[in-house]
Amino acid sequence: MLARVVVLAGPSGSGKSRLAERLGLPVLRLDDFYKDGDDPTLPVLDLAGGDPVVDWDAPASWNHDAAVQALEELCRTGSVDAPVYEIAANARTGHRVVELAGAPLVVAEGIFAQEVVAECRRRGLLAAAYCVTQHPALTFARRLSRDLSERRKPPWVLLRRGLHLLRAQREVVSHARRLGCEVCRPEEARLAIGRLRDRPGPSSPPSRR
Repeated sequence: MLARVVVLAGPSGSGKSRLAERLGLPVLRLDDFYKDGDDPTLPVLDLAGGDPVVDWDAPASWNHDAAVQALEELCRTGSVDAPVYEIAANARTGHRVVELAGAPLVVAEGIFAQEVVAECRRRGLLAAAYCVTQHPALTFARRLSRDLSERRKPPWVLLRRGLHLLRAQREVVSHARRLGCEVCRPEEARLAIGRLRDRPGPSSPPSRR
C-alpha cells in the first residue's frame, strides 16, 4: 500500500474543494464520477412549480463502484487515469492522470464522499474521514454564487436546488456522521489532516464524534 485515503465530505458549497486545494496532497475529485446525463438510471427530482429535473444530489446519480476502484488503484499503484466531468454538459469530457508522487495520503473529495467510507475501510484504504460544514446560510450563498458564475445549470434550477439543499443540510451532515465521518469546520479538518500527513507509519481511522 503506497498511500491511504482521507475522505473529505460535506454539503455542496461547504468549502471541500477549496480545502482540498490547500492541503498539498493529491486529490481525486469524486464529483467526476457522475453518470452521464443520458443514463436511464438517473434519479429525478420534482421541484415545486417546475418541470422534473435530474436529482444530481442523490447518490444514484453517481458511480460509487468506479470511484472506489479508482481510489484503490491510486493507493496501490501510485497513479490512476480518472475521468473529467463537466457539470454544465452533464457528461464526461476527458480524463486526467492523478499521481501520488510520493504522498502518503490522497484526498477523496466530493458531495458523495461519505458513501465510500465503508468500502474504503473494508479494503484497508481508509486513513480518516471528515465532513466539513459551515452555517447553512453561508453555504447557500457560496454555493449559489459559484454555480451561477460557472453556469452549471439554468438560474431557476440553481435557485430551487439551493433552497432544497439549504433545508436538507442538517440531514446531509447527520448522514455523513452515520457513515463514519467526523463532523468539523474546514480549518479543523485542515489541521487534523496535516497531523495525519506528518505522522510516521500508517494512519488510524477517525473516532466518531
